[in-house]
Amino acid sequence: MKRRSGAQSEVGVIHGRFQPLHLGHMEYLLEGKKRCKFLYIGITNPDPSLTKPVDVNPHRSEESANPFTYYERQAMLVEAMLEVGVKRWEFEIVPFPINVPGLLRYYTPTDATYYVTIYDEWGDYKLDVLNSLGLKTEVMWRRSPSQRLTSGAEVRELMRKNGNWESLVPPAVAKVIRERGLEQRVKQK
Repeated sequence: MKRRSGAQSEVGVIHGRFQPLHLGHMEYLLEGKKRCKFLYIGITNPDPSLTKPVDVNPHRSEESANPFTYYERQAMLVEAMLEVGVKRWEFEIVPFPINVPGLLRYYTPTDATYYVTIYDEWGDYKLDVLNSLGLKTEVMWRRSPSQRLTSGAEVRELMRKNGNWESLVPPAVAKVIRERGLEQRVKQK
């Protein structure tokens, strides 16, 4: 479904694992926020019971790909959104069990616009899931994998190797990770 030029939705929904929240996520979040007055930010794989393997991207369910808890990712999101000037009353953070689609209606409004970006089969899969639920979707962009700013896997790998991961995440996220000692958990997985 295409958006009318200049039209802003009342409510939008964006989702991601945010393991951790990085600069590519911020591009996605801020573009989604521009398109709606109020934004729900859904955290996928919110806990182990709602983390299921999917054929098109099985590594997303692995423990090593999910080192941060829902609570820790929520803190990263709140701090990063506030850091860039989004008002706290303009967004809410909720669980978003994309791997258990029948549960999504319990966490997000079904009359919202669901924003997605597509880089690969995983993006197409998520779009198909949302469309199969009859939700209003909007593809904000479709890009090749080489056009990604970064990925959570890249950030976690740099953490493991004592590399410069901090340049790939918002300053507020680096602060949350450092203050809570979360880098050590990534190195242990």
